[in-house]
Amino acid sequence: MPRLQPLCKLRVPLGGQEIELQQVDFDGGGMSLLRTRIREQSRFTIFDIDPATAHAWGEALLAWAATQPHGK
Repeated sequence: MPRLQPLCKLRVPLGGQEIELQQVDFDGGGMSLLRTRIREQSRFTIFDIDPATAHAWGEALLAWAATQPHGK
C-alpha cells in the first residue's frame, strides 16, 4: 500500500475544480511520484508522474503564468 503525503490543495475559481497534490511513496522503496487529483463535482482524474515530468510541467506552468497580466 503506498503512503501518501499531502503537499498542496487548490480550488480553481472559475469552474470550482479541486486540485490536490500528494507525494506517493511505495513500501518497497524506489522513486517517489507526484499524484495529481482533480475533482470536478463527482468525477475524479488521478495520475502519478515522475520527478522529471513534474519539473517540466511546473516550468511550463510558470512560463505560461508569467505571460499573463495577473501571473506575477
